[in-house]
Amino acid sequence: MIIRTAEIKPLEEEYQANGNRLVIYYGDENCQKEQLLKYFMQDKKAFYYRARPASEQQQRKMMGMQIEEQYDAAIKKYTYEECFNRIKSGDASKLVVIIDEFHHIAKKDDTFLEAIMKLKAKRLYPGPVLIILASSAFKWIEEEGRELLKASLKKVDRIVRLRDMQFLELVHALPEYSVSECVETYGIIGGVPAYVNRWSSKKDLKYNVCKHILSPNGNLFREAERVVGRDLRELSVYNTILCSLAAGNRKLNDLYHDTGFSRAKISVYLKNLMAYDIVEKISVFETGGWDNAQKGLYQIKHTLIHFWYKFVYPHMSGLYEMSTEEFYERYIKEELNDYLNRYFVKVCGEYLALLNAQGQLAVQAVKMGVWIGKKGTIDIIAQDSVRQNIVAICNWSEPELTDEMWKNLEFSMKQAKIKAEQYYLFSAQSFDEAIRERAEENPKIKLIDMNEL
Repeated sequence: MIIRTAEIKPLEEEYQANGNRLVIYYGDENCQKEQLLKYFMQDKKAFYYRARPASEQQQRKMMGMQIEEQYDAAIKKYTYEECFNRIKSGDASKLVVIIDEFHHIAKKDDTFLEAIMKLKAKRLYPGPVLIILASSAFKWIEEEGRELLKASLKKVDRIVRLRDMQFLELVHALPEYSVSECVETYGIIGGVPAYVNRWSSKKDLKYNVCKHILSPNGNLFREAERVVGRDLRELSVYNTILCSLAAGNRKLNDLYHDTGFSRAKISVYLKNLMAYDIVEKISVFETGGWDNAQKGLYQIKHTLIHFWYKFVYPHMSGLYEMSTEEFYERYIKEELNDYLNRYFVKVCGEYLALLNAQGQLAVQAVKMGVWIGKKGTIDIIAQDSVRQNIVAICNWSEPELTDEMWKNLEFSMKQAKIKAEQYYLFSAQSFDEAIRERAEENPKIKLIDMNEL
């Protein structure tokens, strides 16, 4: 399993800081925070308790029993204050106290957060302590939990949300894969750590898709539907909307005509899907050509959900009628390259963001995005504080990035009413001769192929 040290660094910094510290550490259930916390704890004096759905009394009793076992201590009242009063490091080192899935306690028992505040204030434990409140209920943390934790947040030293892997991290996690194979994987399972750690770069893409996603025994089989149904009800409605989005219906009106649901109903369900990071509204880059831009576009944000509802969900009967290999050949193979275009653009955007962070672009970009016009698209626009631009074309599915694509970019830039200080042309395979000649004559044009990526 790949341990992302960047996700542990904030905890190490708080551990090394003077005095008592309090951190909220959270993410999606597949962010693998448990493994990160285990790695972080391995050379430290620590108390780890994982809360579970239970009554207030049962929760306090379970924590008390664990403390009795770990510290050979006697617990009488089974209160959180008494529990935290019995923990110890045994020496002068800082004690780490981790309450994982703490939302199961905080939602029901006010005395828990009161005891945490006293623990931080050295009223229950005399030595230095790092308190980590961890959770996989990211929506609760960011919405309802904010109100509940309002008073306590003033005492929190750091809030860390665990994010998915970026492309470069995925490349490191799949060492036997070529960059091209990593792009394909990124477009199927995204950078979700739990998914990436199950993928084998010793096997090709088809094998992994068939084994993990298409096989009823696979660990990602119907995972997309499970994620949708984990927090949302009326799955028939959500499934219908997601299937329509995956088929390319990105506007509210298109969804209305395709699904038969009212516009008002679709809007409500889209809002719920966005709240759980399943769907996103596309933020079209604002330029002088705003009247020529498309607005109100939606797309599936969660990569595995996008893949499932694009290729598998519409053909579920076939999945039970034929072998996984036959299903892949019939329903996935031919359309996969076109589907991956979007994810290649994402990879190219991350590449430009990395160059920007290193100061290697012609302008110091402060924002980056896509421009989707009524008659054209600019895959990437990176803009600085005085509206100087870098633009990019990203070609994944065609054998060559052609001069015709360049002319389409020029047309789209006129529609968007922008100019560029630099051009990045990304191609998964090659460039035609006319483009190569343009790049030789114009130093503003940079050609980036897979080897460069």
